[in-house]
Amino acid sequence: MQLSHDAFLCGKLHLWQPVSGYRAATDAVLLAAACPATSGQSVLDLGCGVGAASLCLAARVPDLHLFGLEVQPDYADLARRNAAENGFAMQVETGDLAAMPRSLRRDFDHVIANPPYYPKGGTPSPDVGRATALQVGNAALGDWVQAAARRLAPRGWLTLICGADGLPEVLAAMGDKLGSAAVLPLAAREGRPALRIILRARKTGKGAFRLLAPFVIHSGDTHDGDRESYTLAANAVLRGGESLSAAFE
Repeated sequence: MQLSHDAFLCGKLHLWQPVSGYRAATDAVLLAAACPATSGQSVLDLGCGVGAASLCLAARVPDLHLFGLEVQPDYADLARRNAAENGFAMQVETGDLAAMPRSLRRDFDHVIANPPYYPKGGTPSPDVGRATALQVGNAALGDWVQAAARRLAPRGWLTLICGADGLPEVLAAMGDKLGSAAVLPLAAREGRPALRIILRARKTGKGAFRLLAPFVIHSGDTHDGDRESYTLAANAVLRGGESLSAAFE
């Protein structure tokens, strides 16, 4: 497997990841920024890939107890390597939602997830690793939500990023296990439809459902040359590693 060593958060992190397989990008950074974890708490990353979301979170919040579940052994190995080389302790287990490793069958303060959300009917990527990471497989979105609920401690938080079209399935899967849900739409530009959402929900939460104002990632109508043209708020998160908590207030 050919690897690249990529900078995240303006060089606060450097992560090994496959050149041609699934590559972590803005979704992982946004997911980490939305998680309301505080120092000393435990975090389980379902489908952790190379560890990008967990390690971006650890770069912002010190002294977390990090755990990851990853179905692809090569990616799990990279997550362990990335955690060690960036100076963070992270226990990564190889396995899937249907056969949760025994060491992860405990309660966590937070569960984060960036599950595959491309529909089954599409043409899969010829790269097996990328296809597994992106396209819905044996576990549907609802299965991810229910697995997270089982692993959360009472009052623990689920933070999940997925396609906007997956929101009905996510909300239906919450049942009476998760509540106090807030949904943050992610819009590429002002006035554009949100193609992705971030959901935060609390185990046994009783608060009302909230649909928040969209978080806009790029400024202007089109890219200005090769620049990313991030909004000030998006730049603070994607480059500066700041929290998205203000967007959930």
